[in-house]
Amino acid sequence: MPTVEESYAHCRNVARSRARNFFYSFLLLPRARRDAMCALYAFMRRSDDIVDNDAVPIRDRRQQINHWRRSLSEALNGNTMGDAVLTAFHDVVDRYAIPHSYFFELLDGMESDLSAREYQTFDDLYPYCYRAASVVGMATIHVFGFRSEDALAPAAACGVAFQLTNIMRDVSADAAMGRVYFPSVELEEFGLNRNELLDASIRSTDERFQRFMEFQWRRAERFYRESSDLLRMVDSASQPALWAMVSIYHGLLRRIRKVRYDVFGRRVSLPVWRKLWIVGRATHLRAMGGVPPFPA
Repeated sequence: MPTVEESYAHCRNVARSRARNFFYSFLLLPRARRDAMCALYAFMRRSDDIVDNDAVPIRDRRQQINHWRRSLSEALNGNTMGDAVLTAFHDVVDRYAIPHSYFFELLDGMESDLSAREYQTFDDLYPYCYRAASVVGMATIHVFGFRSEDALAPAAACGVAFQLTNIMRDVSADAAMGRVYFPSVELEEFGLNRNELLDASIRSTDERFQRFMEFQWRRAERFYRESSDLLRMVDSASQPALWAMVSIYHGLLRRIRKVRYDVFGRRVSLPVWRKLWIVGRATHLRAMGGVPPFPA
């Protein structure tokens, strides 16, 4: 059975190897909060891996996510069963008083990916974005520290902005798993349909797709703007990390637009040098006693 410190060490390794975007911002946090973020990430990574493992039949993945949900319930009651992730995870949830409901909502959102669901409107899609990402944002600010419950709304908006960025980036990968998150009504408004995405018959240069993705880009941008007050609401020691986290993800959204929405057959990413530049700028600004507005 791992000790708490051994569990944290395992979670640090998971974050270092798997968190392509987030780990850079974790480095800007004080040690205890950095370890806490690694533990939260490791829990979410494990959850996501269960759902996205298409080598396993969907029926078996449902059983696995339900078993993981029971393990979560046990862990939150103090019985981590010696799990290398849950031991540190429980310590974080307890130490930072993170509401337990966030994690059950997260698993509900992830489990919904196992159903071939069609979202008709954005109002239909929003609850999925909330469960898959807003609850993560709200859990995160408990680690970062915040001054008022007013911080929860912009944290939720920030999560939606991140999720919409993911949806735009992962069109091809999601379609390969039979998933289309874009609302069907909106696709139809631009002369598209979900089957064109599922069978990869649409091209990124298609004018219809270009106009559609620009519409989606503007919505994601709006959610980033709605979260802009969050920076001043978290503890000053966490502000550089939050600024870097949002700047990296917002930079990814801008890059998707820069490559003219060429999201088929490739995964658009922010270059490592750019991520390091953002972290370096945040480090410098922290030393100077402040951080710029976000998103950058």
